[in-house]
Amino acid sequence: MSTPTERPTVLLYDWDNTLVDAWAGITAALNAAFAAFALPAWTVEDTRNRVRVSMRESFPVMFGDRWEEARDIFYRSLTRNHLDHVTPMPEVATMLRAGSRLPQGVVSNKNGTFLRREVAHLGWADYFGAVVGAGDAVIDKPDPAPLLLALGRMGVTPTRSVWYIGDTALDMVAARAAGLTAVLLGDAGHDGGVDRASPDLHFRDAGALASRICDLT
Repeated sequence: MSTPTERPTVLLYDWDNTLVDAWAGITAALNAAFAAFALPAWTVEDTRNRVRVSMRESFPVMFGDRWEEARDIFYRSLTRNHLDHVTPMPEVATMLRAGSRLPQGVVSNKNGTFLRREVAHLGWADYFGAVVGAGDAVIDKPDPAPLLLALGRMGVTPTRSVWYIGDTALDMVAARAAGLTAVLLGDAGHDGGVDRASPDLHFRDAGALASRICDLT
């Protein structure tokens, strides 16, 4: 892993499992769809390990031609309970406060409407100059389009001084495709580990990243 010599000028974050733990709500909504299609239920750990790409990529594979019906069931369930299951990951509040001396944004494969509701629910809207979710760009991560859309909304040119911080190999692929620095948060144990993710920078937790941000800004 290389260490960029430039200080970060902008911080972009993934959402689920990077800033928040919302897997219980996502799992409940998935299981509502699975039940309607007589498919086996998932545990929260199953969801954490399997969910990577956005719904418009994953649901046609899982549900075939009836994927839009499954989508509607999923969203009805998620609408009822997702805010009850959104909690900040450890030390994330400290990290966001440290990062607030720089422009910050969120780019996620969670549906943009639900993503923005969760940001508002946690009282974090003022931290972010852009909040981009699945469906907001023409294509979702790992394509760079959502990252570039967020930076465009923030009036920022994509360079290596922009850090994209996520928890999966997919996030690292998206960051590099956009010309950004790929920053892994956590051990990626649910995604094959740090070596598989192959980040430019790696921090064990949000507290370590907060300290580094303070050192560099």
